[in-house]
Amino acid sequence: MGLYTNNLRTMDDLFVHLLRDIYYAENRIVKALVDMIETASDPRLKKAFKSHLHETENHILRLQQVFRMRGVDVKGVDCPAIDGILEEADDVTSDVEGSIMLNAALIAAAQTVEHYEIARYGSLIAWAKMLGRDDCASLLQKNLEEDQAADRRLAVMAENGADRAVATA
Repeated sequence: MGLYTNNLRTMDDLFVHLLRDIYYAENRIVKALVDMIETASDPRLKKAFKSHLHETENHILRLQQVFRMRGVDVKGVDCPAIDGILEEADDVTSDVEGSIMLNAALIAAAQTVEHYEIARYGSLIAWAKMLGRDDCASLLQKNLEEDQAADRRLAVMAENGADRAVATA
């Protein structure tokens, strides 16, 4: 079958696979956020990353609930997409000189991660509803809403903070 898995025969199989994909991604994001908190120099950005770290830890707990509700093992599957996004973010931030530009690069990287999560949760919610699992959809919806809010906060920071300072430097 495909590059990422085998035996995806039903929408339920696809749902569980994508659930495992986002579970892996959320766990990777926790580790990345710890590094981003350490790397950021802007106190507001550090605070935003710390807040989202707490949210992401709750995302993982909600995903574990969904796994239990579905009656499947809690486990992730490799997610080349999030690995690539985080690798690119690390490459860019390691090449940036100056704390203002570094903060701008961190914001851009974090928004890319948020957009990936938003896409994944959107699909999972739609599929959960299609499969008659509104209970799962409501938990996933909470994760989606928090990621959307995090993206909006990052966008405001980019517009009002680090990006503007870089543009005028």
